[in-house]
Amino acid sequence: MGLELYLDLLSQPCRAVYIFAKKNRIPFELRPVDLLKGQHLSDAFAQVNPLKKVPALKDGNFTLAESVAILLYLTRKYKVPDHWYPQDVQACALVDEYLAWQHTALRRSCLRALWHKVMFPIFLGEPVSPEMLAATLAELDVTVQLLEDRFLQNKAFLTGPHISLADLVAITELMHPVGAGCQVFEGRPRLAAWRQRVEAAVGEDLFREAHEVILKAKDSPPADPTIKQKLMPLVLAMIQ
Repeated sequence: MGLELYLDLLSQPCRAVYIFAKKNRIPFELRPVDLLKGQHLSDAFAQVNPLKKVPALKDGNFTLAESVAILLYLTRKYKVPDHWYPQDVQACALVDEYLAWQHTALRRSCLRALWHKVMFPIFLGEPVSPEMLAATLAELDVTVQLLEDRFLQNKAFLTGPHISLADLVAITELMHPVGAGCQVFEGRPRLAAWRQRVEAAVGEDLFREAHEVILKAKDSPPADPTIKQKLMPLVLAMIQ
C-alpha cells in the first residue's frame, strides 16, 4: 500500500497538506474523514491516529499525525523544490519560526472566528453572545495585523522571495474566517497582494478546489444531537 492521507478539507491543516501533495505531484490515496459526522472519533480511525485528529498519514506500516510533521516528512521523502523548506540554515529557520508561532496565534484566532461566527450558531445551534463574537473578531484583527507587520512586511512571501511552507500554512488558516464571512483582506493591500501571489504559486484551480468546502461552511446543516453531544466538549477545548 502506498501513501495514504486522511483528510477533511474543512480543516485548515488538512488543506495545507492536500495542496502541498497535489502541487508537488506526490502520489497518494485520499482517505476522507468527515469531522462534522465525528468520523475522527471512531475506533477504526484511532488505529491510524490514536490522537483522533486529522490530518493523518499512513505510509506502509508507518503512521504520522500533526500537519507540520506531515509536511516536513513529505518534503524530506519526496524531491520537492527547495523553496518549500530551504536547505539554507537561516532561510529554513525563518520557516520554522513561522510554523512554531502560528499554532497558538493565527490558527487559534482563525479557528475561533469560524466557530463563533458560523459553526456554533448554525451547525451546533448554540448562540454566541455579541460581546464574545466582538472580542473574537478583535483578536483576529490583531493577529492578522501581526502576521502582516512581523512576518510579511514588504516581502513577496512570508519568509523571502519565494513561497514556502509558511505561506501555505498561513493562507489555509486565513481562509477559515473568510469562510465565515470575515473580510480579512479588505483594507490590507499588502496582505491581499500576498494572497494573490500565493494563489498563483500553487495554482488557482487547486486553490479553489481545496477551499470549496470551507467557503460553503455557512451552509452546514445542523448537527445530529448525538454527534453534537460528542463534538461539543472537543470543540470547546479546541478553541479555548
